[in-house]
Amino acid sequence: MPRDFAHLSDEAVVALAARGEETALAELYDRYGRVAYGLAVRILRDQSLAEDAVQEAFLAVWRSADRFMPERAKASTWILTLVHRRAVDLVRREERRRTDPLEVVAPASGDAADEATWLRFERERVQDALKLLPDPQREALELAYYGGFTQSELAERLGQPLGTVKSRMFAGLSRLRQLLGDPTPTEESWQPRSTS
Repeated sequence: MPRDFAHLSDEAVVALAARGEETALAELYDRYGRVAYGLAVRILRDQSLAEDAVQEAFLAVWRSADRFMPERAKASTWILTLVHRRAVDLVRREERRRTDPLEVVAPASGDAADEATWLRFERERVQDALKLLPDPQREALELAYYGGFTQSELAERLGQPLGTVKSRMFAGLSRLRQLLGDPTPTEESWQPRSTS
């Protein structure tokens, strides 16, 4: 089957998708489906969940193509951001699904219970603090820490200079430290504190 839109820019294809051209969505999938799946697998570490994340993300592309603003980001960045967000949402959903029944069926005891409670509390604090960051900082940090991307990989994926990515991550981490009340960033600040 010939690719009708192969000669068009990504942004032009998104504009056609916004007008309801189904073949435009297929063209975007041909261009970014493989990369999107690779990103989702890196985050989710599960092929089936990665397929779900990509499917949901491309559905979001279809539904929100009319709201895409090419002056704010490249189409590829926008699509991969949607994939990343869906994948992170699935990670969170799977974490809840896996932890909720365990707490009801077999609550841990002693130090293990204290540590598990503390870790869950800290994870929620970090997630809440991340939501307060500006989108570019949050996106860079989530891609780096949840997605496992290096700063160079992030710069390439986001279409931004390496210095910009580093600045966003530094600013985001500094703000997180303020929000989380940790004035001295050390490895120990991310470890459970002993109660003895």
